[in-house]
Amino acid sequence: MAPPRRVLVTGATGNVGTALLRRLAREGVAVSGVARRVPSSGPVRWHGVDLTARWATGALREAMEDVDAVVHLAWRIQPSRTPAARAVMRTTNVEGTRAVVTAASEAGVPHLVHASSVGVYAPVPQEAQRTGRKPSVDESWPRTGVESSPYSRDKVAAEDLLDEVEASDRGPGIARVRPGLVLQREAGSEIARYFGGPLLPVSLLGRLPLLPLPDAFVAPVVHADDLADGIWRVLAEGGTGAFNAAATDGLGPDEIAAGLGGGRRVKAPVSLLRRAAEVSWHARLQPTDPGWVDLGAGAPLMDCSRLRALGWEPRVSATAALADLVSGMRSGAGGGTPALAGRGLLHGRRAA
Repeated sequence: MAPPRRVLVTGATGNVGTALLRRLAREGVAVSGVARRVPSSGPVRWHGVDLTARWATGALREAMEDVDAVVHLAWRIQPSRTPAARAVMRTTNVEGTRAVVTAASEAGVPHLVHASSVGVYAPVPQEAQRTGRKPSVDESWPRTGVESSPYSRDKVAAEDLLDEVEASDRGPGIARVRPGLVLQREAGSEIARYFGGPLLPVSLLGRLPLLPLPDAFVAPVVHADDLADGIWRVLAEGGTGAFNAAATDGLGPDEIAAGLGGGRRVKAPVSLLRRAAEVSWHARLQPTDPGWVDLGAGAPLMDCSRLRALGWEPRVSATAALADLVSGMRSGAGGGTPALAGRGLLHGRRAA
């Protein structure tokens, strides 16, 4: 199968999307980008589409005319505090995925790559969480997610939808890329907003003497540029099925403490962090629901042999990816798109 020369990317202005646009540009691929808020300029042909709109499927179908492949990255993770907000998230994430797949089928697009997540995987056993010795699982690990995490539930539901399309044998060939945490400097301000909110003391990053973290916080991580390269290789090979994507090393609690705080980790039970997240979330002190703590504790590490068989090899270690992100968080870095706006552009705060 020849590599695609025309690709449409949903969520093209976000963390993964901007990295993928850089990678596709290196290959000379003509790109159409889909986003709710489109940039004012650039070499990409932009389509302003809200995936929650009733007209989304029709607009997407028109945008997909004559493309060789679609990469579906669009996703919401905030806000999640109220039932109404959760309904909007669910509509974007699950029904938005349905609109993309339906449009691709109707437009006759032969290949679709869906950005899934390590969040679709079932939690590792409690003993592995307690000790931090997590297994490295391949794509056959149970795909039941973490029930207490809205993000995980939506990722599982989106893959269930893809199962239905594949069973019908009427849609495009589908690949599901399942990355770990996706980090890059340009996403520093975005990730700080999503997970810390306006009260996050970014000036203290790298200066905290102690940081309480449980042994269970061992996570797979991938730099956005490495993930973009993996997606390109799946596109170039016309790959279908699931592909894990993570750096060779996992990011453990000691590395997280050193990267975020610059100091020593103090062991803390998962229950304590979950309670702190729950109380502060309900008090509107920060936007991260407690399901993210459960996801961090339960997520497995990942065996990426299937993606490596396509010639992929991550170039950035997990610790280096975290350092890149923290640099962006401290400086207020952005990526030049509405989704990746620098900190000062949205909050009026000076970079630390």
